[in-house]
Amino acid sequence: MTTEHDQTQPEAVNEAVEAVQVDGPEQEVADLKDKLLRALADVENTRRQKEREVDEARRYAVTRFARDLLDVADNLRRALAVPAAAAEENPALKSLLTGVEMTERSLLSAFERHQIKRIEPAVGEKLDPNRHQAMFEVPRADAAPGTIAEVVQAGYLIADRLLRPAMVGVAARPAEAVPETPAPGEPSQTVDTRA
Repeated sequence: MTTEHDQTQPEAVNEAVEAVQVDGPEQEVADLKDKLLRALADVENTRRQKEREVDEARRYAVTRFARDLLDVADNLRRALAVPAAAAEENPALKSLLTGVEMTERSLLSAFERHQIKRIEPAVGEKLDPNRHQAMFEVPRADAAPGTIAEVVQAGYLIADRLLRPAMVGVAARPAEAVPETPAPGEPSQTVDTRA
């Protein structure tokens, strides 16, 4: 039992196929050419993305290792903070400090070869939240608020990325001299003259 509806369906499909085939080979060539160009563009984009990823991997591969070595650099810097007079009095200490200085120079030279740079902000420099980490505020009348008042620890960059921010103390406006108000129930130092 075939109905008239069933017979019209294959005819509609055949007409649609013929309409597509009428456009023929020219349209098919244009479609395939478009697909080819899109595929080539996709391959090129993928190649560029992989090149960027490889470049970043080369540039930042030592990041974790470098971060671990920053403590060594800080400790070498602290070891060199011995007063000069003490080093002059003791030849063994002077020799030890010379060795520590040479070791620090060697480490800093290795850092430079791997594009690791020290960030040492100057006192009075404006706080840069991209490179500095404010650890505390220092009330200072002689410095503008928001400027660096004290450097606690140097920071480091690897290539153009922050490896560790410089730890700094930031100048703040000093507190005004405000008379203290006694807590409720405590005797006041002033006399009430409003009566």
